[in-house]
Amino acid sequence: MSGSHDHVGPGAGVLDGLVTAVLDADGTVLRWSRAAAELVGFEAREVCGHPVREFVAEGGDPGALFGRVRLKRRGGGGIEVDYRIFPLADCDEGLVVAAPVRGFDDRALGASMVRALFAQDAIGASVHGLDLSLLRANGFPAMLGAPAVRPGSRLRDILVAEDAEDIEESLRQVLESGEPLVGNELRIRSRWAPDRERFFRMSAVRLEDEQGRPAGAAAVFTYPTRQRRARSHLDLLREAAIKVGSSLDVQRTAQDLAESVCPELGDLGAVDLAEAVLTGDEPPQWSGGGDLHMRTVASATGEFPGRIRPGEALPPFPDHADLRNLQRGETLAMTREEFETALDDPELVEMLAPKEWHSVVIAPLFARGFVLGNLQVWRVTDPDPFTREDIDLVTQIASQGALAIDNARRYTREHRAAVALQQRLLPRATTDTPAAETAGLYRPAGGGAEIGGDWFDAIPLPSLRLALVVGDVAGHGLHATATMGRLRAAIHTLADLEPDPGELLTRVDALVQRLAHEAPAELRDTVSATCLYAVYDPVTCQCAFASAGQLIPVVLRPDGTRQDIRIAPGPPLGVGGMPFEVSTVDVEPGSLVALYTKGMVAGDGRDLDEGLSLLTDSLSAHVRRHTPLDSMGAAVLGDLGLKPGREDVTLLLARTRAVPGDHIAHWEFPADLTMVGKAREKITRQLAEWGLDELAFTTELVVSELVTNAVRYAGGPVSLRLIREDVLVCEVTDPSNTQPRLRRARTTDEGGRGLFLVAQLTTRWGCRYGQTGKTIWTEQPLDAKDVD
Repeated sequence: MSGSHDHVGPGAGVLDGLVTAVLDADGTVLRWSRAAAELVGFEAREVCGHPVREFVAEGGDPGALFGRVRLKRRGGGGIEVDYRIFPLADCDEGLVVAAPVRGFDDRALGASMVRALFAQDAIGASVHGLDLSLLRANGFPAMLGAPAVRPGSRLRDILVAEDAEDIEESLRQVLESGEPLVGNELRIRSRWAPDRERFFRMSAVRLEDEQGRPAGAAAVFTYPTRQRRARSHLDLLREAAIKVGSSLDVQRTAQDLAESVCPELGDLGAVDLAEAVLTGDEPPQWSGGGDLHMRTVASATGEFPGRIRPGEALPPFPDHADLRNLQRGETLAMTREEFETALDDPELVEMLAPKEWHSVVIAPLFARGFVLGNLQVWRVTDPDPFTREDIDLVTQIASQGALAIDNARRYTREHRAAVALQQRLLPRATTDTPAAETAGLYRPAGGGAEIGGDWFDAIPLPSLRLALVVGDVAGHGLHATATMGRLRAAIHTLADLEPDPGELLTRVDALVQRLAHEAPAELRDTVSATCLYAVYDPVTCQCAFASAGQLIPVVLRPDGTRQDIRIAPGPPLGVGGMPFEVSTVDVEPGSLVALYTKGMVAGDGRDLDEGLSLLTDSLSAHVRRHTPLDSMGAAVLGDLGLKPGREDVTLLLARTRAVPGDHIAHWEFPADLTMVGKAREKITRQLAEWGLDELAFTTELVVSELVTNAVRYAGGPVSLRLIREDVLVCEVTDPSNTQPRLRRARTTDEGGRGLFLVAQLTTRWGCRYGQTGKTIWTEQPLDAKDVD
């Protein structure tokens, strides 16, 4: 608080020595004017926070609202003063006005009081004319970071228009009614710092001339009490706790932390984080200067201190005691001079600090033994230095923020590991087979959700067929991803045995039940999955579907029109006891088959029917535009506007193909061993037509062995089929369900070498079963020149 000897008019100096102070309800001194310090010799720092009785001579009673007491003076002695206490509304404070005992008249007393009020720099005072223009003001504008005002100015010249209008409206009521305004709480923001809010209590009275006519209004502005500021700090700490940590994204959490300290505690808030934290790893333990591997990641206002831009690495730091203290978890509060001295490098200061500032608090983000980064609060336009309470509050907010950032870091690490595992477990995104061209798309869940257990697969089967699979394991995290990997491996193994789709899902269902039984008790209820398994045959152009709780696929003809697919989905895998029906449909070559999981159609709060309709429309448009299959998935995601949500997004697209009719040859023979020769003749003739004479000898041996075994052990009729594509497929079908077995015959055995020869002469062979028999198939490679 300051004193001044400026005169306010005739006779203004009559009452030199008028002093003021502010007391709380217990008589503790909260404010102490410079004039009071000059009168008794005790400075404000010696008086504020102490009971006023300590400065009153023995026998005095300062508890009355008015009276006379003797004040102690430094060095001994005392001085008698007359005083009066003016209670302030809505709080327990009182404004004390006192003057040394001597002969005062009313005019002199009033002039002295005016001079005392205008001498304060912690109590604002202003005088307004009838038009509410400013006739005089003390240092009140400076308290808001605004320049001094000239007589005739208006409040809107220094304050935000909304706040200026509120004050002027209150002053108008005082002028019109003559009723004083006491302790009205206001929010005040200057035009030079509109984001910096200050709260004051305003008291105002009407000024009258000697005839009692209104002449203007006078206003006094006081800060809230220390207790109120403490309550505000608690409110700010509570708000920060609610805001910071609502996200599991590291950068979003850092941004929330920076915003939680501005504008209440400073003009600029920023957060720096260790590079390792941004990728989910633990930061190294640093001690001393050098390259700290830190990056600036967040700012409350979008403006960053110094020349460092978002995401840029901080420059190396010189070793300094303050830096080491920060690395040990201590909060630093520094003036500009102290900051510049610590860095001892003007270029470094320019890179790190705002252009104009006077104080900063830097709090380490210390969690679980690691310094993750730091929180900075800079004061630029706010002229007040940081108090001990401010520093403690920044420290507490940084402590809360550090835990939230560390939680986000640990989630990032687990999410990254799960995504990496998921990607390694998934197949190639695209395949190209005689049956179809395929392209798969997988996007993990976002928005704080853990990685899920979605997968897709395109599995080449014998006889040029292709299996298409999409599935979704219940739950999220590494557990779901691991379960997905086991199911995918099981389906691959079962697919090689070539059961129909319903039989395959039945066996996988039994596996899921076993996995649930093996899981810990707390996880058994969550071990389940949905799956759609389809097999497309390019020879017959038919596709067989079976679903275990999965959504119906979309099939679009080459012209983009939708083909209705009727599938009766069975229960999810793991339920057990229910069959899985197989639906077989004809699919026109060049059609698009789309398999997808729930996240593809149920994102952004859409219901399934709406999402399916949007997906179908988008796919249909891209079919008509002939969009390449490998880019169609991303284009569809863009059309749907799907944002990362709580569900994984999986889409498998297949554009079907057909084996040309002249690439297929088919014969049937009765159960007669004499037919074996005829079968060889037909094979030789057909291979010659195809220009594959070099395969005739090998193929004759294979056909001879397979047809002979079929006639001898299975009966008739025997069906023989050749398919020519990128491989030569030979199939022999008989009515028996007996399992053929490959064995090594002994030298004394007369038979048993047929299948052994077949296995040696072909690259692959196998057996699949139908409803009325089995088919033994073989494959032989073709040279590129033999493939049209």
